[in-house]
Amino acid sequence: MSSRHQARMYKEAYEMVELSEASTRSRVLLCPERGGIALECRLNGYELFYLDEATFLDPSANIRGGNPVLFPISGPVAGGEYEWEGKPYAMKQHGVARTEAWQVAETSEDGAASATLVLRSSERTRAAFPFDFELRFAYALKDGELTIRQQYRNLSDRAMPMYPGFHPYFATSAKDIPFATDATRYLDYNDGQVKPYEGRLDLGLMQESAALLDARRPEISFPLDSGITVTLAYSEAFKYVVLWSVPGKPFVCVEPWMALSGELDRREELVQVPPGGEIEAVLTLRASHAPGQG
Repeated sequence: MSSRHQARMYKEAYEMVELSEASTRSRVLLCPERGGIALECRLNGYELFYLDEATFLDPSANIRGGNPVLFPISGPVAGGEYEWEGKPYAMKQHGVARTEAWQVAETSEDGAASATLVLRSSERTRAAFPFDFELRFAYALKDGELTIRQQYRNLSDRAMPMYPGFHPYFATSAKDIPFATDATRYLDYNDGQVKPYEGRLDLGLMQESAALLDARRPEISFPLDSGITVTLAYSEAFKYVVLWSVPGKPFVCVEPWMALSGELDRREELVQVPPGGEIEAVLTLRASHAPGQG
């Protein structure tokens, strides 16, 4: 066993997987049973995520906190229903993966603390999304960074549409935040208008979300009021970053998405996974002292 990296499983309210790296004071806590979610993410001694524990402990509730997995869609479908191949389907906001129980395929302490979680389609998922699929998410904690390597596998005999994403909740009471990105425009869902992005947004003034539209560099950084800077680096397939918060709640969400809400209806940027094929993507989270601090 590595003294530096540890990956262990234990049972509390649910089965948990803990990844830890002693040398960087880093720890990631996964709950496969609750959507394969990363509940906690402590990097270099700093906890990044907000978590409403009551929503985690309630198996009927959507977890508000951590880093929910969005698949096959990000956001809602209009009226909760969409049509595919001439048939109507009902699908909840953000898809099916975040409410399903994932399986632990393997854990490792070789060079990193890692765990691979797997979700396979079932009769329940096919009722909302009529495709056979397998998701394999490899969570790896190394050198104070969390990397999530994703495989989206289409086990069907026809192309599988998707626009997955992530929904991380970052712990901060500050809402007026300078987001470091090369995006120049954003879509304000509060009034439906496209506006210039001028270096910061005050999410505390918004009931609805905002989506950064035209970033070329697949990376975004922002400070938390704990005095650290968080950086998300991701595959270019994640074309958008959606920003959202709730007034009075100590979090902001910074969400990489492959397409915007409603894409199952528009069908302009749908990612199509070929029959029997797979698409891979990566998301990496980093945390460091803000300039001039620490």
